[in-house]
Amino acid sequence: MDAAALLTRLAAAIDAHDWQGLPDLLHADFTCRLVHTGEVFDKDAWVRFNADYPGFQRMLVEDLVTDGERCVLRATVIGEGDAGEELRFAVASFAAVRDGLVSELVEVWADVDQPAPESTRPLT
Repeated sequence: MDAAALLTRLAAAIDAHDWQGLPDLLHADFTCRLVHTGEVFDKDAWVRFNADYPGFQRMLVEDLVTDGERCVLRATVIGEGDAGEELRFAVASFAAVRDGLVSELVEVWADVDQPAPESTRPLT
């Protein structure tokens, strides 16, 4: 399976909460690093992390770019907070594919609708 089809299936499995099918898309040596926390997960831990994530509802693919065995997926993730409020996050997932499976994933997460920090730089 090529990188674009593989990452599309990965996102679809997560969106469908298909935690039993998700490991079939991951290489035995799979690792995922979350840039914002520094956490690193192996295959089983990453699937469990996603399955157990509180309030997760949807993962909607916004963009997908591939170059050979490398792929970048940008998505909106929707969840529910403790008080029932909708939470939105943006994620960029940088993937490497080996033997037709995702072997490496680096994810960069951000809250959506957060005010931008004010710049203290003088305008030039």
